[in-house]
Amino acid sequence: MTKNILIIGGTRFFGKLLVRRLLAEGHQLTLATRGRTGDDFGGAVQRIHVDRRDAAAMRDAFARASYDVVYDQMCYSPLDAAISNEVFAGRTARYIMSSTIEVYRHLCGSGRAPFAEAALDLDAERIDMAYPWHDPAYAEESYAPGKRQAEALLYRAAALPSVRIAHVLGGCDDFTGRLRHYVELARLGQPLPHSRNAAASSFLHPQAIADFLAWTGMQDFLGPVNAANITLSAPALQQRIGQVLGVSAHARAAASSAVQPGPFDYALPYTMDTARAAALGHHFEGDGVWLDALIREHAAAAQGAAA
Repeated sequence: MTKNILIIGGTRFFGKLLVRRLLAEGHQLTLATRGRTGDDFGGAVQRIHVDRRDAAAMRDAFARASYDVVYDQMCYSPLDAAISNEVFAGRTARYIMSSTIEVYRHLCGSGRAPFAEAALDLDAERIDMAYPWHDPAYAEESYAPGKRQAEALLYRAAALPSVRIAHVLGGCDDFTGRLRHYVELARLGQPLPHSRNAAASSFLHPQAIADFLAWTGMQDFLGPVNAANITLSAPALQQRIGQVLGVSAHARAAASSAVQPGPFDYALPYTMDTARAAALGHHFEGDGVWLDALIREHAAAAQGAAA
C-alpha cells in the first residue's frame, strides 16, 4: 500500500538510501531539511525547508500536513523530541526516531553486554530540558545522553518506536571516514595501535539500516529496537582488511593506557542483541560479505587518488 511519508533529514549517507528504498516501493515522499545539503532526487520528492530545532517554524511548516509515517533522522535531544511530540501528535500514524548504539555507552562494564533493549530503562532516564543541547561546544559530550533523553521523552509520551543503530560502516560516501582510516593503515603497512582489551562492538551496513528503517515504517510495534549486522573488535577489523587486500595488517596493543584510542577501540564489550528484531520478523545478514566490498571500495579510491 502506498504511504505518504515525511523524512526529517534524508540527504546524507544512509538517509539517502532510505529515500531511494521508499521511492522504489512507490511511496510518496517529502523531505524536511534546512536546505544546506543538496540531493539528486529531482521531482521524485517534495521538499520543505525548515529548521527542525525551531519549534515555531516546525509548527508553521506542518500546521496543515499529515503523514502515514514520519522518519526523524535529526532528533538529537529532548528539546528536539518535544518539538516532534507537539508537532506530529495526531498528524501521523507512525513516528520513528533514528537512535544509536551510543545510548548504551554508559552501561559498558555493567556485565550486561550484548545489550538488549531493556538494558536501558527509559522510564527512569532523567530528562533535562535546561541543558544547552544546541550549543556546538557540547556537541560531542551531549550526543549519547541527548539521544537517550530524546528516546525517553518519546517513549513516555506514547512508547514511540526508536531504532538503535549500530556503528555504520560505509563506502566513500561515509562522511565519518572511520573505515577509511583503518583501510589506509593497512594499505600503507602502518600498525594499528589499540587498547589492551580491544573489546568487540556491533556494526551495520548502510543499506541494511535503510532497509530496516523502511521495514519498520510498515510495522506496528512500539518501543526501541536494536539494529546490527556483525560483531568485531578493532584488531579483528584490521585483520579482515588485511585479508581482503592481501597485505599484512598489524595491530599492536599499546604499552600503556595513554594511547589515543582509534575509532571502534573499546576497552569493554560494547555490542547489541538483535533478538527483538528477529522476533518481530526481521533478520540481519550476519556474514559480513558487504564489509569486504566496502574495504575494496576504499582501497581503490585511495589508489586512484595516489595515481
